Amino acid sequence: MTVPADAFSGKRCLITGGLGFIGSNLAHQLVELGAEVLIVDSLVPEYGGNLANIADIKDHVQVNIADVRDQHSMQYLVQGQHYLFNLAGQVSHIDSMENPFNDLDINCRAQLSILEACRRHNRDIKLIFASTRQIYGKPEYLPVDERHPLQPVDVNGINKMAGEWYHILYNNVYGIRTCVLRLTNTYGPRMLVRHARQTALGWFIRQVIDNETISLYGTGEQLRDYNYVDDAVRALLLAAVDSNADGQIFNLGGRQPVSHLELIKTLIEVADTGAYKLVPFPSDKARIDIGSVYSSYSRIQTSLGWEPTIDLHDGLQRTVDFYRKHKAQYW
Repeated sequence: MTVPADAFSGKRCLITGGLGFIGSNLAHQLVELGAEVLIVDSLVPEYGGNLANIADIKDHVQVNIADVRDQHSMQYLVQGQHYLFNLAGQVSHIDSMENPFNDLDINCRAQLSILEACRRHNRDIKLIFASTRQIYGKPEYLPVDERHPLQPVDVNGINKMAGEWYHILYNNVYGIRTCVLRLTNTYGPRMLVRHARQTALGWFIRQVIDNETISLYGTGEQLRDYNYVDDAVRALLLAAVDSNADGQIFNLGGRQPVSHLELIKTLIEVADTGAYKLVPFPSDKARIDIGSVYSSYSRIQTSLGWEPTIDLHDGLQRTVDFYRKHKAQYW
């Protein structure tokens, strides 16, 4: 299902984390749909915010450099907004284990700060919260659906799970419309590729473009699913405008599960550079490996008409082409 062409025309949309990967792609789409876009981002270097992400729309958006943990700023910024796309967060699983209190502050306290600002200053706003399928942990069955037990394997997963339920609670108790999307592995232009702390695929893309050799752990047979960022953005937009999403939690998911090995081979084929080698799992990584995991998106398909449309080969081609053209802004 596509987003109605006039759904966001003249609407005021606030994007927290809007200079990051998904937020900036969302901003591009909202500008195209005629929305008035306000981007809020702390521009903490390691979290992926990059002014280059909005270089071609900078004259069509407002940018406020602020931390979502700042309750006073958020109380002011939410006023008059129709939609709030809540994408700000600490997403590194490694960092959450090394600095758990910082993850707690960003992924829990900040979420309450945002929701309290809306409760006190804009109860009519609609919030869409970007969560992650990582909260399922090691799957008991596949594909993982929304009924699967939540058993996160790191601090980040626990805090994202709490962030979800803050949003659902404020929907149920205070009548502030919210929706939670559990994103799977999302990739595409404007993702962070400077280091591997947030996304392995982003780092693989960088390695392949630099004609380096990727080290792939184990046999490469583990399965994952992937969404090109345009598909993820469309899900965010549909969840915003459809009342069927109010108070709901939805998985996103890929068109089909793909093994790590198939992913890397497709990436190398698309780029026509790079190589890979299989290496044994390091002991620290073996302890937290969750094996194969991929999500069912049947619930959001039934409720909102969303399904992924861009296949892996096409999505990787678009991504590689983007970074080769804009390498200087992302390396």
